[in-house]
Amino acid sequence: MLTSIIISIITIIALIISIIFIPSMKIKKVEFQTFWIVAVVGALLIILTKCITVEDAISTIIDKKGINPIEILILFISMSILSITLDEAGFFKTCAYYATNISKKSQIKLFVSISVVVSLLTIFTSNDIVILTFTPFICYFAKNTKISPIPYIIGEFVFANTWSMMLMIGNPTNIFLSASFGITFFGYFKVMVIPTFLAGITACLVLLIMFRKDFRKPIDGDNTIEKPIINKFVNFIGLVHLLGCIVLLTVSSYIDIEMWLVCAIFALNESVILIIYNIVKKDTTILSAYKRAPWNLIPFVISMFIIVASLNKNGVVVEISKLLDKVAVNKTTTIFSYGLTSFFATNLINNIPMSVLFKDVILNANNAYINEMIYSTIIASNVGAYLTPIGALAGIMWMSILKKMDVEFKFIDFVKKGIIISIIVIIVSLASLCFLHI
Repeated sequence: MLTSIIISIITIIALIISIIFIPSMKIKKVEFQTFWIVAVVGALLIILTKCITVEDAISTIIDKKGINPIEILILFISMSILSITLDEAGFFKTCAYYATNISKKSQIKLFVSISVVVSLLTIFTSNDIVILTFTPFICYFAKNTKISPIPYIIGEFVFANTWSMMLMIGNPTNIFLSASFGITFFGYFKVMVIPTFLAGITACLVLLIMFRKDFRKPIDGDNTIEKPIINKFVNFIGLVHLLGCIVLLTVSSYIDIEMWLVCAIFALNESVILIIYNIVKKDTTILSAYKRAPWNLIPFVISMFIIVASLNKNGVVVEISKLLDKVAVNKTTTIFSYGLTSFFATNLINNIPMSVLFKDVILNANNAYINEMIYSTIIASNVGAYLTPIGALAGIMWMSILKKMDVEFKFIDFVKKGIIISIIVIIVSLASLCFLHI
């Protein structure tokens, strides 16, 4: 038990250090992120020290009892490819263009239009892609108009990580936790629609109060931005496949087809069509989409599964479950104990490893309120992303974009704003869950 705990703690500390100080490395012309390397080293140490056997590690990865990490990764990467293809076709940039165009000279209008567009896109696509697309656009617009980009970049980050709770596909943590416990696409939506709306409204009010002085100032600079070029054919194919995938995911439990298979079929079909289009028209959209896909999540997620499996095998997870059982004595205490614990754990180990860990914590819990545990942890995995940049991989990438765009916004600045917004939103979200019949 002690060896697996020590290796896990060292891995977590190394992960935090890599995220804050060395988020990426460049060897010759190839740049890559470091977070997944830390996780792989941790998993290898777990196996080499025999905290878990190779056979146990393999069975964890290809577990046939429930959804396994391979199926989760197929689901998430397939959805990412569908979203990235739309981005490569110019869809998100066009949405950002119209959102900023409506504002005229009013910062309040600008904030509301960006917030609405980001929220709607996040519900149906990937929050990571929305953040990575909108951030450079907002920074460029703010520089042109001589306004502070801070209220808008914080706003889009908060809304992208709040409205991502609405549907199962909004965040890989939603996918993992709900799929691990057999929650259907529609069943998930029925529970999460109210907490998401309340969280979104609360976040909006907090942001409006927080940046009220900035929003009172008019937009004096030039706010005319060149309209992005959109590839109409690729955009049409992308939208048809994304919407078709969402519709089929909604009914997948009724027609007895696995969600990961639905996503894989749509992503594969879209890829085949666009590869043919690439050959005929010399268009490289699909190739660019595959280059941008989050492939580094594969070694990261698999490694974290192995580390958590060793903690589970050595009785550590059971002890965490026992501690939470002492507090979680009714519905309300279960929701708040699991919600707040996973909320802070998200900012110690990142939301994906936290979800992997808490899945096993929930499975080992001696508590009747299983659904309350699952949904409070899902809420925490989303809202926890804006307490610190460590909370989600998008936060790490977001900070690096701001650095490249010469926007002065440090780690401590993120925390100062994030702690106010996230604490209020997590309390409102968890409180709303207490009144729902799950």
